Amino acid sequence: MSIARIQKSVKQAKLSDVILAQLESMILEGSLKPGQKLPAERELAKQFDVSRPSLREAIQKLEAKNLVTRRQGGGTYVNDQLLGGLSDPLFALLANNNESQFDLLEFRHGIEGMSAYYAAMRGTQADFDEIQRKHDDIGNVQLEADYRLEAEAVFEFSLAICAASHNAVILHLVRSMAPLIVDNIEKNLTILAKRPDVFSQISDYRTRLMSAIISGKPQIAWGASHRHLAFIEEILLKMSQEHSRMERSMRRMKRTTGDNN
Repeated sequence: MSIARIQKSVKQAKLSDVILAQLESMILEGSLKPGQKLPAERELAKQFDVSRPSLREAIQKLEAKNLVTRRQGGGTYVNDQLLGGLSDPLFALLANNNESQFDLLEFRHGIEGMSAYYAAMRGTQADFDEIQRKHDDIGNVQLEADYRLEAEAVFEFSLAICAASHNAVILHLVRSMAPLIVDNIEKNLTILAKRPDVFSQISDYRTRLMSAIISGKPQIAWGASHRHLAFIEEILLKMSQEHSRMERSMRRMKRTTGDNN
């Protein structure tokens, strides 16, 4: 919608405030991402069909709200620390706690299930194309045999689904937790590497999830997301139990050897 049309419906609003609201909406919906450079003033003024002084005033208001920062001779950027308050020492504790890794997997059950549901319901063709691209990226990265890169690709796939949900709270919450979630995925992949037979099944679950979203089937997408993560959680729990049994056996053997001596 052009600023000219908005002006007709919001006659009392100051033009720079209308532009400000539009830019804030773009940041909220993810069209302008943290750390992203804003288009040049000339381009933005043309896009919004406004004068450059009005646009400049709106950007100054964004800067006053700490939503954007100016770099001398380098343009204006969306603040890459918008959600910095969530990156506190508690996150570091969670990342290094084994039990918290299962808590995080449970959290992903809820948030990714909702994202898949709403993505299937509200997603546009452009959203679906992006989800498909991010899905294909995972397969390409797997050829590198680098679990960190694969974890980042899996996260980007999930983030594309969040963006397609058109729910700003979900999108920014998940984006703010990127380091924690990527670490969780990487740890899971590293453990699952002891069971290489499960990777093809995980890929199948992920493909079914993508297909359900692109087909516009919310309930099926939700279920596919749940089955995908439930399968991973089940395998990890079994492997954890097997590891615990082995540790107990080793302790018993040591005690028995000590008694015999």
